[in-house]
Amino acid sequence: MTLSDHDDCDPSEQSTDPSAQGRDEGGAGFDELLRQRRLAAGLTQADLAARAGIGVRTVRDLERGRSSRPQRTTVALLGTALGLTGSDRDAFLVAARGATALPVGAAAAEPAGGTPGAAPAVADTAPRTFGLPAPVQLIGRDADVAEIADLITAGPAAGIVNLVGLAGVGKTGLALAVGARLGPAHPGGVAGIVITEESSAGEVLAAIATVFGVGRSADLAARLAGAQALLVVDAVERAPDAVAEILRSLAASAPTLRILATGRHPVGVPGERVWPVAPLEVPPAEAGADLASVARYPAAALFLARLRQVRRDPLDPGEVSALADLVRRLGGLPLALELAAARGRVLDLNEMLDRYGDRVLDLASRPATREAVAVNLRDAVAASYRLLEPGEQAALRRLSMFRNRWSVELAEAMLADVPGPDGDPVGTSDQVPLLDRLVALGLLSVRGSGPYRFRLLDVVRDFAVEQAAAVGETTSIRRRHAMIFARLAGRIAGELTGANLPAGVGRLDEVSSDLSAALAHSANDDPHTALFLASRLPRWWRFRGRDVAGRQWLRRVLDDPRTSDADPTTRAWAKVGLGQLAAEHHAGRQELPAVEEALATFQQLGDVAGELAAHTILCRVWTAAGGYDRARRHGEAVLALASRTSRVRDMAVAQNNLTWHEIRVGDLRAARRRLAAVDQLAAQCGDDRLRALTVANLAEVARLDGRYADAVTLGRRASAALADLGDPGHRRRVLGTVGLALAQDGRLDEAAAVLAELRARPAGAVAEPCPADEPDPSAIRELPPGYGACASIEATMALRRGDRELAAEWYAVAARTYATGHDLRDVAEALVGLVATTDDPPERTAVRDRLAAVCVEGGITLLPGERVLIRSSGAVPSAQRRTGAPAGTQ
Repeated sequence: MTLSDHDDCDPSEQSTDPSAQGRDEGGAGFDELLRQRRLAAGLTQADLAARAGIGVRTVRDLERGRSSRPQRTTVALLGTALGLTGSDRDAFLVAARGATALPVGAAAAEPAGGTPGAAPAVADTAPRTFGLPAPVQLIGRDADVAEIADLITAGPAAGIVNLVGLAGVGKTGLALAVGARLGPAHPGGVAGIVITEESSAGEVLAAIATVFGVGRSADLAARLAGAQALLVVDAVERAPDAVAEILRSLAASAPTLRILATGRHPVGVPGERVWPVAPLEVPPAEAGADLASVARYPAAALFLARLRQVRRDPLDPGEVSALADLVRRLGGLPLALELAAARGRVLDLNEMLDRYGDRVLDLASRPATREAVAVNLRDAVAASYRLLEPGEQAALRRLSMFRNRWSVELAEAMLADVPGPDGDPVGTSDQVPLLDRLVALGLLSVRGSGPYRFRLLDVVRDFAVEQAAAVGETTSIRRRHAMIFARLAGRIAGELTGANLPAGVGRLDEVSSDLSAALAHSANDDPHTALFLASRLPRWWRFRGRDVAGRQWLRRVLDDPRTSDADPTTRAWAKVGLGQLAAEHHAGRQELPAVEEALATFQQLGDVAGELAAHTILCRVWTAAGGYDRARRHGEAVLALASRTSRVRDMAVAQNNLTWHEIRVGDLRAARRRLAAVDQLAAQCGDDRLRALTVANLAEVARLDGRYADAVTLGRRASAALADLGDPGHRRRVLGTVGLALAQDGRLDEAAAVLAELRARPAGAVAEPCPADEPDPSAIRELPPGYGACASIEATMALRRGDRELAAEWYAVAARTYATGHDLRDVAEALVGLVATTDDPPERTAVRDRLAAVCVEGGITLLPGERVLIRSSGAVPSAQRRTGAPAGTQ
């Protein structure tokens, strides 16, 4: 059988008629060969049938080409009846089974300048290609073609490179492209064969001799002598032992022959260099939703190319996201992409994703003819799965539980007691050979240089999950998976403070999908593990803006009666996490009892770290609840306990939190002293993030003190540092300080630029933008309090331009927006501005009364500049403040 032509899909897996394909390539098929042998023996069809013990109709059908693939026993009987032996018999059997690749585009029967079997006249003969169809244009494989070609030519004169991978990954198309590229470097010719099932060593050798134009296998060495040649051997897994025997023989007898093989597994011969063929690159989740961006990725480009063959209409913009999701779900496997694209005749991409997104293994092609067999993704993966030993299959089933990329360390934990080839558990020996074997078989991809660089192909993972369910392992594997990630989260949780916070968050980000899966599975099956895992994630949830979802998980596992007897420390940390996350969306008061219970538990157990965390959260939650004296007592308790136990960072955090209370009572000098202590302590413990937050808070104090230029300088410095540290939330808050200071200083163009940045939707944000243009109370009534900064900046800019009426409207918006938050100091400053811009006496009196009530409720002492504004209503306010609370550190 000649190598067939197929772009990015392994032709060894396609349904074809080998004999017919051979005839299409221009050579004599088995029908003609049988007729010639019969006539040479002087036999009629009836005579040959009688000698072979088969029906005369069988002989007649074979000679007429009606039977494309005769039974192996029938051909053997015919060969015996014709008296064929040795290489003649091997060539006859090969031709019958379609394994002989016939010459294409050049006469191969007789090398130029010599007799059959002689070495070619190299100096006078251009490179020739035997048995290889012309390669088609590949998509996304240019780098692979170049690297494989370099690997072949840079290797020994008689070298073997084996392209290994899953069925349908594009091994044959890649081999054809490499063969065409290397033609000029191989004056002895480039030829190819496809191995058929159960081929013998003699049949393989006869096929190789045929494609190089040699009548007898014994003459092959002479034919290949003196000139470099390249042989492409496709589908070696069909007869691995026979292929290995012949390749070892050729390495000794034909030292100028290079071999490029393709298959689902290595051949296992000396000097073999294995090249795992990876699927095509898929667009990442952040690739964007425009077609041009998505189509730049090879997997999407191939899908679109195949889609155009069955669908004329261009993609609708609403299908682009589905395109990206679909090719990611198909894992970039060319066969999967082509099978899915074929559905485009009936389905649009959104329908295709809904129908096949969760069952890609069901994708299959319809047979082109009655004799052909459907190509099915499940069968393609199953063929590679069957190559594994039982212990390797068990390992693959366990590894399938990983949702995304994973590390050697995580694999070791998952495989701790899986029996290896030697009978010992994999985890007690080196598991790298197992991973290497999975890579060599094309089941496992390795990308990147970090620890989390391993990933099963999506279709392989789906298949292994099915196999785990079939043997009843799913529950036990999920339980192990959850325990492993609970331990990992427990180790990283201790790093989620100070200078280590960004790195720790990044490590959890890399396994976020596995953390979610582990939590979902264990919440149902193993609630104690779920409780432990959830109790270690609040800081990460908070940093990533997932406070609502995180709080829901903690409440679910804490309320589960099966966790009532869980470790008291674990339950206490979960309760602290509840308060921490609830405070983020202004629901901290609801979790006060839980956090106070946690504090009592930690005090009873003598857990200093837990006690400090509980006091800190209670300080924050009581502040939000209006219990300012209690909040201050908890803050002072943190400072005392941290000082007593020499915990430098906790001392810095306590000082930073107590700064807000100094601002609340109007003591800016004390606030600056505390912040100076915070900066010194943060430097001592190397906490760059805390130092950046200290600078942000110093900027706010400078603004409140009327030193607007200093506030801008400090705020911009803090903003740059927070951007480098990857803390967008606090950076947004300090931008509010900068924008308001600029407006108060009369630098309106600069203030407008900051306002535009605040209004811009951050990448991935789901919140509505800040109010713009004219204030609309009905539209902004439900805005989060963080958007009060925009309204305060608008108000100050309007006042600077002399538009007191518009300024009053914006101050009213700011006051209403801030009122939904936890910081009444924000509300007070907005109301001061509203008093100063309200001209109607009764309305101004009502606003003053409301301001007085807010000050009483929040224990707020107005600053001197604010008191001046209250006494002289109508004056331009000089100290409207965006947010009195220092940037948080928990």
